Amino acid sequence: MNFEQRIVDHFLDSARLKQEAAALLAPDIARAGQLMTECLLADGKILACGNGGSAADAQHFAAELVGRFERERPELRAIALTTDTSILTAVGNDYSFDAIFEKQVRALGVRGDVLLALSTSGNSGNVIQAIAAAQEREMRIVALTGKGGGAIGEMLSADDVHLCVPHTRTARIQETHLLILHCLCDTIDVRLLGEEG
Repeated sequence: MNFEQRIVDHFLDSARLKQEAAALLAPDIARAGQLMTECLLADGKILACGNGGSAADAQHFAAELVGRFERERPELRAIALTTDTSILTAVGNDYSFDAIFEKQVRALGVRGDVLLALSTSGNSGNVIQAIAAAQEREMRIVALTGKGGGAIGEMLSADDVHLCVPHTRTARIQETHLLILHCLCDTIDVRLLGEEG
């Protein structure tokens, strides 16, 4: 097996997908960035959730907002619902794993907040329940999915933003999700601070 060619093929496949996703998703990414900025300017917050690599992405996004992305600016209100092990294990043990994000959304989310929901398959049970709880709270949802969007794609309203990566391979979807999150961070920064001179 030619491992060097296999590695090159990974890079090329990822680059092709990013080009395709850019053409397809740019308008909705811009809309999601506007929605998030409006939420933050209204003193709202963004709650982020996902599993596995998507949990890491949720934490990454929250860190970029609370700290900084590429420029200095005031701290922004963002919480990754994936990080409190006492909450995750207590809720998982006492209720179910599917309730670990839902309970936090009910405790922390209010009307006008945004839920950033990440699921490469679009079928993660705990993310689905978090979305349902957010909808009850009259929160807006920005969902990052792949593989056609799954059940999450079907439950979103016209006021929400669905960013579905057009691919079936989890690794490619996750790579593109990270780029989308960086685009959202940049959009928020530019809307808050203006373009760099």
